[in-house]
Amino acid sequence: MKLVILTMLFGFGVMQHNPNFQHGRTTIVQLFEWRWSDIAAECERFLAPKGFGGIQISPPNEHIVLNEPWQPWWQRYQPISYNLCSRSGNEEEFIDMVTRCNNVGVNIYADVVINHMSGSSGGEGNHSSCGSWFSASKKDFPSVPYSAWDFNSNKCKTRNGDIENYGDIFQVRDCQLVSLLDLALEKDYVRSKVAEYMNRLIDLGVAGFRMDACKHMWPGDLENVYGHLHNLSLRWFPNGSRPFIFQEVIDLGGEAISYSEYIHLGRVTEFKYGAKLGNIFRKWNEEKLFYTRTWGEGWGFMSDGNAVVFVDNHDNQRGHGAGGSAIITFWDSKLYKMAVGYMLAHPYGVARIMSSYRWNRNFVNGKDQNDWMGPPANTNGSTKSVPVNSDQTCGDGWVCEHRWRQITNMVIFRNVVKQQPQISWWDNQSNQVAFGRGDLGFIVFNNDDWDLDVTLNTGMSGGTYCDVISGQKDGNKCTGKQIIVSKDGNAHFKISNTDEDPFIAIHAESKL
Repeated sequence: MKLVILTMLFGFGVMQHNPNFQHGRTTIVQLFEWRWSDIAAECERFLAPKGFGGIQISPPNEHIVLNEPWQPWWQRYQPISYNLCSRSGNEEEFIDMVTRCNNVGVNIYADVVINHMSGSSGGEGNHSSCGSWFSASKKDFPSVPYSAWDFNSNKCKTRNGDIENYGDIFQVRDCQLVSLLDLALEKDYVRSKVAEYMNRLIDLGVAGFRMDACKHMWPGDLENVYGHLHNLSLRWFPNGSRPFIFQEVIDLGGEAISYSEYIHLGRVTEFKYGAKLGNIFRKWNEEKLFYTRTWGEGWGFMSDGNAVVFVDNHDNQRGHGAGGSAIITFWDSKLYKMAVGYMLAHPYGVARIMSSYRWNRNFVNGKDQNDWMGPPANTNGSTKSVPVNSDQTCGDGWVCEHRWRQITNMVIFRNVVKQQPQISWWDNQSNQVAFGRGDLGFIVFNNDDWDLDVTLNTGMSGGTYCDVISGQKDGNKCTGKQIIVSKDGNAHFKISNTDEDPFIAIHAESKL
């Protein structure tokens, strides 16, 4: 009997590594702080036609409301209840979004916060996104309901109940993260309320979850919760499909808590990926692009089948989380497009790209004093809609990196070359590299301070291809550069280091 149970749990773990992408798609986009109505429209008008696989949405639960009308982004990560009404919209709008996105083959992955509730100094009253009453000081959240019995207050041994030593795994998992009230996930009642919330999302059509703050929860507690989750909705997914689980575990190496403790439960966010790639493209610490010939597991990253990879996320683009100033973001657009292009061309991991909003940066002694700023908002504090300009970019403070031509076209590139091996590596022993993906795609980078001018074997069939970085295929012509591949697969590439985007990519579907 034990063997049967272990086999079932192992099977669930393996299945929870599968993003359940539809129609051969491969990439997740994090639409950070978008409203549900805007996401629904974006699925239909852009994400589905361009081949995006899924969306990581901001936490959909009821949350605290702080500093009205200018509310910080991190209030989304302070739950008040598991009601589906947040700054992004109400339950009806949430259901409409999930339905419309699933109907066009774009999955929804909910960011889930189950480690804690609001901060212990969050006060009491009805300053929450649904208007539910709560008392943080009394640990009373009647809309769940949770009471003082459901928190780790007595288990933590530090003076103020907060984590004081990240080298102590008991503090990290049993004490409060920055004074956020730490839920006692070892208790069956708390587990049941969390599973009830997640199952509600699954039954509505959500395809999986980004699990927030996993290193602050015991793996056994998470395993128990995951084991009580429903299969995905038969309305959109095959019978027996399990929710995709990807877990936030910040581990740059040498941590007291390792990502390896969580990989049997689902995929894990590989934080070393963006930090290392940032150093490489910035050319810091003597790093060179040609060192990435062994990129992936050869760099000490977790195994390919366990990793979710990204150049930046909502935390570390603001200097939080991991990676520090090495992290490349939309503020460094030239480097950012190359780094994201590299990630999408390379076969390692499940790729997630970022879609951001701008804020008024104000650096004092190297720290951004405005890193707290929430999304573009109206005078009453409500989140602004995302307007789309005539050139397909976004306005009103929304960055929409996923709509940048270079990034959109590399999402398509990744779809075209999926499951093809990396071949035909070339480098100049510096910051010029090229590689192919089987006979379906080829990409060349020039991150040196001089021009690239070289003939390479692409491994692709002869013909004229449109570079999907400087432009794209439009009927029987290219809107950007043309690359001519001879019958033997050779092609000449010339990339100036002063080009707006010093890289070129071609794939089978960009052939004239």
